[in-house]
Amino acid sequence: MRSEVNGLLGVICPLAALSAPASATVAITSIHATPAAPQAIGTVVTWTVTATDSNPGPLTFQFNVAPPNSSKFALVRDFNAGTLSGGIWTSQPFVWSPTGIEGAYQIQVVVKDFGAGQTATKSGAYLVTPLVSGSTPVVVPTANPLVALFSAPSCATGSSMRVAFKLPQAQKPVTTNWLSCHPPKSMTFEIAGMYPSAEYQMYSQTRTGSNITNGAALTFTTGALPSDITFPSFTVNVKAGSQTDKSAAVILINTIESGAFIPNLASATDLSGKIIWYYYQPASSTHYNLLTRPLPNGTMLTIQDGPAWNPATQGQQLLRQIDFAGNIVKETNTGVIQQQLLALGAADAGPCNVFNPVQVGSACLGAFHHDAIQTLPNGCTAVLANIEEIFPPGTQGDTSGLPVDIVGDMIIVLNADWQVVWYFDAFQHDSGPPQLDINRPAVLGETCTVGDPGCPPMLLLGPGISTYAKDWLHGNSLYYWPNDTFGGGSGDIVWSSRHQDWVMKVDYNNGVQSGGLGTGNILWRMGPDGDFYFNNVFDDSWCWFSHQHEVGIENNGAGPLTLFDNGNTRVQPPPRGVGSGNSRCMELTFDETNLTVTPSSPAIDVGVFSSAMGSAQLLSDNNMYCFAAIVFVNASHANSYSIEFAGATQVLNIEGPQGYRGWQMPSLYDPPTT
Repeated sequence: MRSEVNGLLGVICPLAALSAPASATVAITSIHATPAAPQAIGTVVTWTVTATDSNPGPLTFQFNVAPPNSSKFALVRDFNAGTLSGGIWTSQPFVWSPTGIEGAYQIQVVVKDFGAGQTATKSGAYLVTPLVSGSTPVVVPTANPLVALFSAPSCATGSSMRVAFKLPQAQKPVTTNWLSCHPPKSMTFEIAGMYPSAEYQMYSQTRTGSNITNGAALTFTTGALPSDITFPSFTVNVKAGSQTDKSAAVILINTIESGAFIPNLASATDLSGKIIWYYYQPASSTHYNLLTRPLPNGTMLTIQDGPAWNPATQGQQLLRQIDFAGNIVKETNTGVIQQQLLALGAADAGPCNVFNPVQVGSACLGAFHHDAIQTLPNGCTAVLANIEEIFPPGTQGDTSGLPVDIVGDMIIVLNADWQVVWYFDAFQHDSGPPQLDINRPAVLGETCTVGDPGCPPMLLLGPGISTYAKDWLHGNSLYYWPNDTFGGGSGDIVWSSRHQDWVMKVDYNNGVQSGGLGTGNILWRMGPDGDFYFNNVFDDSWCWFSHQHEVGIENNGAGPLTLFDNGNTRVQPPPRGVGSGNSRCMELTFDETNLTVTPSSPAIDVGVFSSAMGSAQLLSDNNMYCFAAIVFVNASHANSYSIEFAGATQVLNIEGPQGYRGWQMPSLYDPPTT
């Protein structure tokens, strides 16, 4: 099911096959697990593998896990570089925590020398025992003091179970997602969304047909917030009132280290700013942790720093799916993604440390950035990555007389086992309308240098190259449009380019490339000087958005389109902008046939100017949640504001530290889908 169209290769998302050649000269010498089996559900197990290679190497290590009574392995960590000492290659520690069912798990290690194309594979069993014994459920703490593991005895085939938990004085509990029963195995749930140092009541609920039966109630006391982590503090400027959507009782944001633009801690609060969950990854040297999306299955997607294949940088090299306790559910990295893209013919997406010298035509994939989503069919995930490519002197008006580094975007789609199956390379569409124009620079002339906190790692800048790279596109959000049918396709990707002031629709068509569909072509560009006419029914002095963030189509793709209009171009002095103004939340309807955009209501002035980041979200009662992420108080300090609007009226306003993106939701188990 593969075909080449315009240099792109796409497939529907099957699981990847795992195999190893019998003639491999790579040999696995040891596999060690700490602690040794057997261990109970929820135990954190660290695996270390050593190997030798008769080739020059380097060696990379992949870890796959098969659940009890199954021979089907699923990837947990894809190939990442090991370290060499005394002729022995050692994997990075693989930290695994089984939180599902008890039984004998199969752990498979694949060691590969990509240069020689040789591999070695070993598998072994690790026995996981149940938390619960007999007929009484149990609840135990996790490494996160605000997250518990609740385990109940098995329930009947055809039934399902969830857990309800609440403070003793609360009338209505919070509930987890329903899970199908799988007798005779026990049922285990991660419980998240609790205040620190608080006693909770929790019990299982079993659903059989329309009947729901409550199990025995337990009590659990959460731990205190760790003293070695700097937690954000929040101030309520406008309290929740009668017009506030109290059904959306949780706000989740990713805070940013002050002055460094490094996302380092994700936290959830109630509507009074009290913390009920957090995620922090201290193992990273810079603590870079960008929460891109909460997922409906009780996990989250993050982009993090960490060791990968390129010794020049560890910045933004890891894509991880984590659970509420912070355990890694799945992980990949830029190094193995580069190899998979090269195998699909993506010439721009190889390693960045292979050019000597860097010259016109050199191109590479540098880092993940800004967004990853997992709403695509067949369990697929899409992630943004940056590409650097060197262009001739004078490109985009550069006056240095040297070749010019241009920073572009790639949209990468991974299947359920996080193997690349489709990609969009912006540089393949840079020849002008109706696609992109490489000579249309960033609207405000944005550039990047090495170490610039607002840019990804810059890996091709250096001797003989113009000092300032052109930050041409600066993509910042992805949205999968499930019921898009315009033009005969179905399931395209909406992509926001901050520095072009454009929202664009990319022909994904669920990855199918037959009959010219799913080509990756840009089907339209929405924004100033794009393909749409703005129907200015509210007589706005500047009707279009600019430098926008968090573009999505509400109501599962039925509309309207919402976005956070940072407004950077609009607030520039004339003649470019109007010279002043605040950021806005916008709600737009659009007609793809007649290429018109019409606001559903006047743009909401959030009352402050957020120079970057932010998000907009339509709530269930049609109130609007707006996250003004970076509002500078002075040159070195910025705040954020989580604001809920009923029309143009603020009905909630919570002030906190600068952030990246925010969501307002009923609970951590019920995140928005845009």
